[in-house]
Amino acid sequence: MSDAGGVDGHVARRRFGQNFLSDPNTIARIVSAIRPQADEIMVEIGPGLGALTAPLIGGLGHLHVVEIDRDLIARLHERFDAAQLTVHEGDALKFDFAALAGALGANLRVVGNLPYNISTPLLFHLAGVADHLRDMIFMLQKEVVARMAAAPGTAEYGRLSVMLQYRFRIGRLFDVPPGAFRPAPKVTSSIVRLLPLPPEARRAKDEAVFGRVVAAAFGQRRKTLRNTLRAFLDEDDFAALMLDPGLRGERLAVADYVAIANYCCGSRQR
Repeated sequence: MSDAGGVDGHVARRRFGQNFLSDPNTIARIVSAIRPQADEIMVEIGPGLGALTAPLIGGLGHLHVVEIDRDLIARLHERFDAAQLTVHEGDALKFDFAALAGALGANLRVVGNLPYNISTPLLFHLAGVADHLRDMIFMLQKEVVARMAAAPGTAEYGRLSVMLQYRFRIGRLFDVPPGAFRPAPKVTSSIVRLLPLPPEARRAKDEAVFGRVVAAAFGQRRKTLRNTLRAFLDEDDFAALMLDPGLRGERLAVADYVAIANYCCGSRQR
């Protein structure tokens, strides 16, 4: 969602969704929310020109970053030495966060100003490694954060809400106006914190089945569960689950989807 523009001689690249954080007060507020502590293992996604990178290193001592833009990587290497920064060159959507956590022997803190054009698939990617994370603090489009934290029965509640709330406790911290960036995006951003729930809090017997049920329920939002879940449940199944098949997917809580998935794994063997 970048407009044409540049910062410090770097032209923001539209294909990477680059908008660089530049307001000092906003930067300080975000770092204060993150509260980097010495010797924590932290990964910053998309460090860009290093607006957050420098103060994070100041608190941590050493930071890992994932960056795809080779021009920005060169700038990072010029500014920080190996004792301060480890750069993982590549696409965050393909980065193996679990392997890094395993190699370092600790759960990761993951932070960043996420590119708007890949934010949803990146959140799904990170949800898959929740057991290797200590927490995540991101800047995202305000509307995306609203969907992440939405309650059942609201217009914003959907597949992203269910899949993330199944694995994380989600809290919106504060908004960031477009003027805090160069170039300025056309939308307001929000800072959000995600805290992984303990494995015992996640009750799905088969998380792949859970994911398929949720995807089906929201695949056609205007249709009722009787239609969207007909590959999983018939009228007798809805009765056994005490669910109204005339409801739409956005009316069900996360626990309802877990119950459906577990029923499919047990009674129905779907």
